[in-house]
Amino acid sequence: MTEHVWSYKSTSGHLAGTDLTGYKVEAVDGSIGKVDKHSDEVGDAYLVVDTGVWIFGKEVLLPASTVIQVDPDEKKVYVDRDKEQIKSAPEFHRDTHLGNAGYHEELGTYYGSGAPFGGRPA
Repeated sequence: MTEHVWSYKSTSGHLAGTDLTGYKVEAVDGSIGKVDKHSDEVGDAYLVVDTGVWIFGKEVLLPASTVIQVDPDEKKVYVDRDKEQIKSAPEFHRDTHLGNAGYHEELGTYYGSGAPFGGRPA
């Protein structure tokens, strides 16, 4: 089951309806880019992060459960993964993967409790 992967943790400080677009995203070992799109949809919450030059201008999709803190004053979102874990995630293509149940399942497994990097159960 990967449903919990697509929900914000109650301790993250994220308030539903808050626009995170443009917030900087910080991995445990440094900045990875800015939020380009996000969803607060129950059971399907996520961030699309524009990585800029970090990984050649690609975007990555992060399930909401990876968010450990939202800082509205600094306009930053902190996630509980390092850059290598994020870079090694299944590749994201906006046109193909947004709303794609198979991709969400693959990504949910990667970031969830069965993840190769020891994802944290909710």
